[in-house]
Amino acid sequence: MSPEILVAIITAVSVLGAAVVAALPALRALKRHAQNAVQEDGDATRTATLDALSTMGTRLEARFNARIDDVRDDIDNVREDITRVREWQAGHDAEHIISRPRTGGDTT
Repeated sequence: MSPEILVAIITAVSVLGAAVVAALPALRALKRHAQNAVQEDGDATRTATLDALSTMGTRLEARFNARIDDVRDDIDNVREDITRVREWQAGHDAEHIISRPRTGGDTT
């Protein structure tokens, strides 16, 4: 290898080494900036996700409570219907007892 080529290679390596050394602070700053940006985006995404889940939970709870109230109303209506049927049945049984003379047995 001729001395000129050797000097050219050493010069090229030196220039590249100097460029890398000079670029290291900029690369570190870029890395920090990227990490901070990702962290901020992650925080924003996390906050938005938690808010959305909270809102959805509130809506589901409201719908669930409304459905429970509907079922309670239905149960109350059924109880009222059963009470009316029992009242009617008692009256109907009384009509049968009153309208039929008692047969057999002791009349005293």
